[in-house]
Amino acid sequence: MAEREQIVVSGARPTGRIHLGNYHGAFKNWLRLQDEHRCLFFVADWHALTTDYASSEPIGAQTLEMVLDLLAIGLDPERCTIFQQSAVKAHAELYLILGMLTPVPWLERNPTYKEQREQLVERDLSTYGFLGYPVLQAADVLMYKATAVPVGIDQAPHIELTREIARRFNALYRQAIFPEPQTMLTETPKMLGTDGRKMSKSYDNAVYLTDTAEDVDRKLSRMVTDPRRARRSDPGEPADCPAYTSFHRLYCTPAELRWQEEGCRTAGIGCLECKKVMIAHVQDELEPIRARRARLRPDDARAVLDAGNARATALAADTMAEVREAMRLT
Repeated sequence: MAEREQIVVSGARPTGRIHLGNYHGAFKNWLRLQDEHRCLFFVADWHALTTDYASSEPIGAQTLEMVLDLLAIGLDPERCTIFQQSAVKAHAELYLILGMLTPVPWLERNPTYKEQREQLVERDLSTYGFLGYPVLQAADVLMYKATAVPVGIDQAPHIELTREIARRFNALYRQAIFPEPQTMLTETPKMLGTDGRKMSKSYDNAVYLTDTAEDVDRKLSRMVTDPRRARRSDPGEPADCPAYTSFHRLYCTPAELRWQEEGCRTAGIGCLECKKVMIAHVQDELEPIRARRARLRPDDARAVLDAGNARATALAADTMAEVREAMRLT
């Protein structure tokens, strides 16, 4: 299949406002893909329930916030389909059908299942929904006969499971209904929060796309640096500075990086002086996003979802007709 003919499907859970970690980790890549392939991007609100089923109330409002942020960064509903997972009920039907033929050991060996059970100890994840969510992911992807799925390396096992499920379905019913989607590995820049931990809303250490210029300056000016530099006169090591490894390397020019490295190691510049160069680049990137976001309203998000949901529903109906025919369920 020619590169321009690739069908790309990707989704993200609605967790509220998009921060720079989300932006560089996934959504900036979506911007590029919408100009290169046939893309369907969805708000994975059902997936949010796999870990947040006990606090589902915010998901609706967060869905609209996420769509508004996606529009603000430049996703264009004329160049890609943006829809809400739960609005296309066929996802649930295909999820159920695929769940009937997916062996439990395939799900139990999923490394993400094991890791999150260990990490999210404050939540009860001993549920069918959490164990089976890779099958829902498979349904999301196979519904639109995706040929490629952009993921980070940690999500690659999920796409391999989707391929296995597609192979099993096609073999059982002796029809090549589903293509086996390829893993489109995306480089995810290491984006730390202002406290040096992974950027996360839960840690209150995130820089959001909708933060004011003053908020961005305040947060990044106070971001932790190399602990060696307790005083202005203390030399440091850029490789041990969270601000440098996460932000400076991503935003600053080669010449600026050389100046920062030399100044840090010799104590020729202070940490704030160093950060100001990086902050200016962050502000330049965020300013047009903030301006577009300020012009958008919830009704704009609803209109985009209405159109995208209708388009996705029609595509899903065609796929499910083929599935039922292959299974003799008509």
